[in-house]
Amino acid sequence: MKKRLGKRLAAALMMGFTFLTAACGSKGTGASGNGTVYRSLDEIKESGVINIGVFSDKNPFGYVDENGEYQGYDVYFANRIGEDLGVEINYVSTEAANRIEYLQTGKVDIILANFTVTEERAEEVDFALPYMNVALGVVSKDDHVIESLDDIGADEEIIVISGTTAETYLVKNYPDIKLQKYDSYANAKNAFENGNGVAWANDNTEVIAFALQNAGYTVGIPSLGSQDTIAPAVSKGNESLLNWLNEEIKALGVDQFFHEAYEATLADTYGLDYEESLVVEGGVVK
Repeated sequence: MKKRLGKRLAAALMMGFTFLTAACGSKGTGASGNGTVYRSLDEIKESGVINIGVFSDKNPFGYVDENGEYQGYDVYFANRIGEDLGVEINYVSTEAANRIEYLQTGKVDIILANFTVTEERAEEVDFALPYMNVALGVVSKDDHVIESLDDIGADEEIIVISGTTAETYLVKNYPDIKLQKYDSYANAKNAFENGNGVAWANDNTEVIAFALQNAGYTVGIPSLGSQDTIAPAVSKGNESLLNWLNEEIKALGVDQFFHEAYEATLADTYGLDYEESLVVEGGVVK
């Protein structure tokens, strides 16, 4: 009896190990030398599900509507990815500071969460071709519009979200400016609306949307620092998924898909005046 139970236990443990190995997928090594976990394109197709990280609180780019459904510009793109891959989508809510971690640990296969391409991030993840232009911007209250960072007083603070390019830029270029850091878009937004901080620095698309949707605020600095791009990201070394994404973006560009996505999800917020300056088709930045 003991031998029979021992064999059953060993078999159960082996089945569990096999399941965990399949769930984690293949292992690759990032530029930093740390092991990263990812699933190849074939493994994703075989599973029938792709895990895509998006924001859940950043309207109109990624948010959950009143029916509990994910919506927004990034989600519109993600839905097309799932359709063209022939798989279901498991949306994983992420915050700015978790995007790289979620890729490196295999929690998601792709990040589509307003992920600005930077040299530092490219050392830890692989970026596909871009689908949007972006810069930094600063929004402030109508009764104290910040038009230059030189307007920030010694005792005044700017709100930023941890893990964003806004935080990185200000820490590097304006180390004397005091920052209030928040983990999520929702927390930063609530803090700013409740009177915290003299201004809020974030992607210009996001602060412009905030000012348009909320009375009493002005984007005094619509463009700060360099012009950058937003792109999907995959785990470092996941070449099969990266190559598929690049070909997908090129093919979608032929049909002007990202203009379609803009008009379906962003036009109500920004109008059509911003469309040509924000949208990148086929991965080609003009």
